[in-house]
Amino acid sequence: MMFTKKLCLAIIILFGSIKINAQQVDTVLNKKNDSAVIAFNRAMQPTRQKQNVAKSFIAPALMLGYGLIAINSRPLLNLNEDLKKDFWTNNPHAKFHLDNYLQFAPAAAVYALNIAGVKGKNNFRDRSMIYFISNVFLSTTVYSIKSITKIERPDGSANNSFPSGHTAEAFASAEFLRQEYKDISGWYGVAGYVAATATGLLRMYNNKHWFSDVVAGAGVGIAATKLAYIVYPAIRKKLFPKKTESHTVIMPFYQNKQGGFSMLYQFN
Repeated sequence: MMFTKKLCLAIIILFGSIKINAQQVDTVLNKKNDSAVIAFNRAMQPTRQKQNVAKSFIAPALMLGYGLIAINSRPLLNLNEDLKKDFWTNNPHAKFHLDNYLQFAPAAAVYALNIAGVKGKNNFRDRSMIYFISNVFLSTTVYSIKSITKIERPDGSANNSFPSGHTAEAFASAEFLRQEYKDISGWYGVAGYVAATATGLLRMYNNKHWFSDVVAGAGVGIAATKLAYIVYPAIRKKLFPKKTESHTVIMPFYQNKQGGFSMLYQFN
């Protein structure tokens, strides 16, 4: 019974990062005669967008914060030890290496869905660049923290346990899937986060990471992808500037007993 409660706690903390954005109806737009209210809401839209962006980083920040606090918190360290006992010490078993592949499953689903004809938010080039940038942020953060904290893994194999890189990748991929398909259906994001949560639990099942490693890794992964979507528009403008389109029109003319051709060159 105690193991069930602890497992439920682990799943709740990991899966609590999921936020399904339900479509909201803007009732203000129905007030066609109230132009002042409409103008006010339009003026406030950039501020609200910034507030929503800031709020979206609260959950991953709390998850990373949990992991950092757990480094020197005796109650949280005890929870790590208790979960290790339940997952591994009291139940020795063969390792199940599905987590090595499952971490990439949500990202792979983005490309599989596009091949199947279910178009996401971005084209191939843009989504690939976003995923690449996300992994740059993720890898830089994960390996920097690992080199500083040097936490021993539960199995004693190395001193690079915190945070979990597998879990970070899994949740970055899950957020990638959610961002690309959230406007089509929230269930795509749910499926991605289920796979990410399973990856985190498998890291503990295989005795490769502490619970706090997994929680922190999830936070890093989510934040990395969110940040990639924010910065990419500016990067795209630098790397892929829009080509100036031109239209040339040649027209014959006849005026004052003189003929010829005129050319109109228009830039857009």
